[in-house]
Amino acid sequence: MLLSTQTARLQSKFGYEQAIKMLAAAGYDAYDMSFFHPLSSDDPLYSENFIKYAESLRKIADEAGIVCNQAHAPFPSSTQERGQDEPIYKSILHSIKIASILGAKNIIVHPKQHMPYRQNAELLKKINIEFYKSLIPYCEEFNINVAVENMWQMNPIGNNTIVNSTCARVEEFCEYIDEIGSDRVVACLDIGHVSLCGEDMSVMIRGLGKRLKALHVHDTDGYRDLHTLPFTASNDFSLVMKLLAEIDYEGDLTFEADSFFKNFPLSMYQDVANFMQITGRQLIKMFEENKAK
Repeated sequence: MLLSTQTARLQSKFGYEQAIKMLAAAGYDAYDMSFFHPLSSDDPLYSENFIKYAESLRKIADEAGIVCNQAHAPFPSSTQERGQDEPIYKSILHSIKIASILGAKNIIVHPKQHMPYRQNAELLKKINIEFYKSLIPYCEEFNINVAVENMWQMNPIGNNTIVNSTCARVEEFCEYIDEIGSDRVVACLDIGHVSLCGEDMSVMIRGLGKRLKALHVHDTDGYRDLHTLPFTASNDFSLVMKLLAEIDYEGDLTFEADSFFKNFPLSMYQDVANFMQITGRQLIKMFEENKAK
């Protein structure tokens, strides 16, 4: 199991190259490249020379002793705005190509959830299965897997409470993966989102079983999508690691916990990255101890 974390916070403050070097210096095995935003002329990975730049990042990573294990495509994957979805789709395809150059095994692509889930679950399922199937040829061309993520959305009525969305329930999550029916489309379980939607962690992880190939690991208080470091909020990570060992999970442990950096000064970011890496090693130790039982 490789220990990995997203690049989002560090690359926004220091740029891609320095972010990779900082994560390598912190002791991570791998990094999760964050392509959170659609195509932008200001981003060197979206420039005319993006292939050369991506190749240069891979060389930097190789020299630093770290690999790209996964990536995160731009999101949201759809909107309710006329004319917006085609540019978003092009950005997703572009990110798949870059992720492949960097060496990623998986790229997380959010399901479409541009309408209230409760009233439109079946329609969204139809739209999403077609959407993910359309990505399979690109996965095959670039030798990478697309990972579906369990989602939440805001209640359109009330006081900004979180409610279920696509794949929040294990039955639907499994149906998506099974109905798409390709080894190129796998499951990425966001640990925090499980808690936010009130799903039982045991039911979710056991239900996904071998469909589960990637993780977003972070902590939450059950009310807000905090994306903070494990052991600092309310999730039971002893249980999480026990369950992952029980299903013989074969993927990596990837943090999506960059909000932990938020209140620290930039001068401490390397120290924060170091501490987060130590926390990740503890989680992997817990996983391995459960596997040995």
